[in-house]
Amino acid sequence: MSVLVVGSTALDSIKTPWRENPRLLGGSASHAAVAASFFAPVKLVGIVGEDFPKRYLQLYRRHGVDLEGLRVAAGKTFHWAGEYEVNMNNRRTLKTELGVFETFTPELPEKYRRTPFVLLANIAPALQHRVLDQMRRPRLVVADTMDLWLNIALNDLLKLLRRIDVFVLNDSEARQLTKEDNVIKAAEKIHRLGPKYVIVKKGEHGAILSSTSGLFLAPAFPLNEVVDPTGAGDSFVGGLIGYLASRKGPIDSNLRRGMIYGSVVASFCCQGFGLMRTTKITREAIEQRVRELEKLVRF
Repeated sequence: MSVLVVGSTALDSIKTPWRENPRLLGGSASHAAVAASFFAPVKLVGIVGEDFPKRYLQLYRRHGVDLEGLRVAAGKTFHWAGEYEVNMNNRRTLKTELGVFETFTPELPEKYRRTPFVLLANIAPALQHRVLDQMRRPRLVVADTMDLWLNIALNDLLKLLRRIDVFVLNDSEARQLTKEDNVIKAAEKIHRLGPKYVIVKKGEHGAILSSTSGLFLAPAFPLNEVVDPTGAGDSFVGGLIGYLASRKGPIDSNLRRGMIYGSVVASFCCQGFGLMRTTKITREAIEQRVRELEKLVRF
């Protein structure tokens, strides 16, 4: 089955203490769409400006991403610049230029509206609502978020939680949303707001799934070097929903293994700037790393 990905499509300029790369393909939708494409056909909805490099459009197409929903508008593409410290858990934003993304309103082509698996990547909750208003009975809706929306669009986000199946956020956002220091208690509170499944991302420490079937801990794949963690969270959720779309049977029976696949794709993302590493891997490379991770956690 196919996956619809709606989110930001951007140009990222990334600086670390060792290297710097300007105007890379980035944005939540880009990372998620490429990650999902290893498992299932992907339809992308987003907006870019006239300055968006043609080589990035070709990159999407090489991964089989349907671009009918990607609008090219007059103006500049969303541009983000950030700098990481030696501890890559710490970064600061140097520049945010919204460009055409400032007026982005998701409009779904007719053929997109019956897509069974929907990923509402990290964009404003009001835009995520607009996507759902155009969908026709999707099988699974996954939504990602960030602290910005908790600060400036909380009411919209709370309404969204009643319309989705899987909610993905990091541990600090879970604490902020629920006022609970314990992420397990935080997940329990989030369930009461609507989602059947809650996934709390913990960066290099993996992710926690909370559902009616109990808890599941998905480890992060251990790396001896992290080049650039930008987009790792989006790659995780993209790999997860792509895997789910590729499998038959109930969501419950595939969700835990889907998180492992998401974790593995995210690990590749961290090994290169932007999408440089992710776009060079193969499905077999993913399977090999999944097998390695299975050996690491078996006891």
